[in-house]
Amino acid sequence: VNEAGEVTVSRLQMEGETPPDHKVWYLCNNTVWEKRFIYLYIYIYINEPFCVCAVLCAQVCKVYRFQTEDQRWLLVREQMSETPLSFSLPKQLLSALIRSHLVSVQEVKEIGDLSPHWEGLRHDVVSHCDRLIGCYQETLAELDKLSASSCFKSSGSKSDKHLQFVPTNLHSQRMEVTGPHSTGVWYEVITFGAPADHHQAFKHGGLKKLLSKHTHRVSYSRDESSRARELLASVAQLQPLVFGLAEELLAVSLDHLLKVLDSSHQTGLFVHALKDELVKSALLELRGNHTPTNQEAEYDEEEWDRAWANVAMSLSCIVVMVDRLQGREDRPLAVTSSSILTWMNLLSGNIKEQLLPLVVTLRDCVREAVGKARAAMTFVVLQGAVASTVAQGPVHIVQRRHAVFSQALSAVVCGFLLKLYGGLEDPDFLLQLHSVGLLVQFEGLLSTYGDEVGMLEDMEVGVSDLSRVAFTVIEANGEQPDDLLPTLSGAWGSLVVQVPLPYETFRSLPQEVKGGRLIRVHPVLFNIGINQQQSLAERFGDSSLQERLNQQSCERLRAYCDSLRDAGPPRGSFCPSAGLQALPVLLSSLDRSVETKKRKNVGVLWIAAMVCREVNGVRLTSCKSAKDRSAMSVTLEQVVLLRERHALGRQHFSAALDCMRRDGCRMDNVQKNVGSRKFAFSGVQLLTFPKLYRPPDGSFG
Repeated sequence: VNEAGEVTVSRLQMEGETPPDHKVWYLCNNTVWEKRFIYLYIYIYINEPFCVCAVLCAQVCKVYRFQTEDQRWLLVREQMSETPLSFSLPKQLLSALIRSHLVSVQEVKEIGDLSPHWEGLRHDVVSHCDRLIGCYQETLAELDKLSASSCFKSSGSKSDKHLQFVPTNLHSQRMEVTGPHSTGVWYEVITFGAPADHHQAFKHGGLKKLLSKHTHRVSYSRDESSRARELLASVAQLQPLVFGLAEELLAVSLDHLLKVLDSSHQTGLFVHALKDELVKSALLELRGNHTPTNQEAEYDEEEWDRAWANVAMSLSCIVVMVDRLQGREDRPLAVTSSSILTWMNLLSGNIKEQLLPLVVTLRDCVREAVGKARAAMTFVVLQGAVASTVAQGPVHIVQRRHAVFSQALSAVVCGFLLKLYGGLEDPDFLLQLHSVGLLVQFEGLLSTYGDEVGMLEDMEVGVSDLSRVAFTVIEANGEQPDDLLPTLSGAWGSLVVQVPLPYETFRSLPQEVKGGRLIRVHPVLFNIGINQQQSLAERFGDSSLQERLNQQSCERLRAYCDSLRDAGPPRGSFCPSAGLQALPVLLSSLDRSVETKKRKNVGVLWIAAMVCREVNGVRLTSCKSAKDRSAMSVTLEQVVLLRERHALGRQHFSAALDCMRRDGCRMDNVQKNVGSRKFAFSGVQLLTFPKLYRPPDGSFG
């Protein structure tokens, strides 16, 4: 047996003893009450899946005993852990962004000579990318200076410039329940400070407001930009090839004419291969933008089709002419050598005379078509580069967006890994992942007043950007912890998180999952402010941002559940408890709660969390720093789960809640952030909180 750490027993209740009055039926601080539970606790701790141990660190555990409705006992283990993903993923993202911007610079530099207007655009793209590359290289260098074991960014460091990309106070909050009717049932919530850029602060609002001022109408995907670069390279080869063959048509003898014509015919096929729909659509966008080009022309679809028709007609005319001339060559000739020589000289001159205007026309038509194609593809490449750089807004806004996304991504990846590890033997869950995707439900406790409005605007954009992220499962290269950490591939807007699994585990997966099929992310964000600032917002301010967010998320959540229902396996449901049949009722209840004009309507959060658990989604909870309000939320959720799913005695609900808040893992979280075992609430502030979100006396101040 390998050594796995230490178990500290701070209090031991012997059989027959009565514990202190305020803990009549529960014990905490790693306390166990009977010898058999000592062994149970150690067994569970050592035998957690190796994959879980690779992505969690600095674990804090509390053990409780709670009484059920039928006077039996629940063994509850609460576990709070840091994760190396807090730093490893931001560093990978920074590296990916640096590579992506270096590629953008290289692409626009390779275009060649441009008109003054487009040269200005190229300069803007290069300057924009160079500034971001410099900033990100500096940030990455600072992160590399930190200890390789760094896993935690405290709430006091949330404004640190070089920690912008690192999530604040990111932890997994897990609860394992063992009772009369259940063994080793796990529940997880990821807690972290709301993804926001505290370094730049919120004087001018958050991302949603800032980005609304920077819109870009034309946008091309990376695939389209890549296709445009291929076409530009083809055009560069095409024009000299066609012109060279045209000259050869006029220079060679009749004996070699058919060979040259065959080459020109191949050139015709090459030319027509460039008649790409991307060229046509780009020319229309080019005209719509009124962007000056080298030709200073505006193109429409008919003119483009006419240009390509002229090329085809020119080639066709040359083919017809050579066929006619070849027919003359087949006519009977006089047998004398002098007559043959005379005839060939005349025929050769006639060929040149008749082919010359056709070849000139072909060159003119190709020159026109090539010019238009080059202009269109240059437009696509530049607009693609502009859309991914300059059009995203000033450098400080782009940095803000990337940093906020990085924080949200780190939290989601941690949640996904825990969800995946817990469902590796559940075929329905694995089917759900590759057929429908993963629901990721963010719970926000931010107010819509003051700086927290900006935080919520940042969070909205960061959560939305996650919809362009996908997961894929791969086989790990080894069995070391570092071999099981996820890696990032792709570029901004199309990032893929590769999740490695040990050999035996990977081989047991369904073919669709281990075959590399992408697992899409479906993020939703529900927010209900609960503190005193939200009281001000509801009385004197504006809660429209919160109302819009909840309404949109409600619609997206319903759409995901509809997809899940349509893809559900015939033998059962994906859901761990009530199943898909319960979802319509829950969704209708959520709709009503969202539409209800009720102050601090935390019922929205409760129902959204229930729906998330029913569909095996990832749950994340945030307030400003995930220290105080988040602690109230996750402890409430844990006790509600014990009551609803494990028959916790209802008369013990409040006492169990107070116990977890007074002596549980979240108090340790407060201490590691601020050095005090007190939640940062005042008695006056708590009067404005919903009752179930108020900590017990003595635990705040």
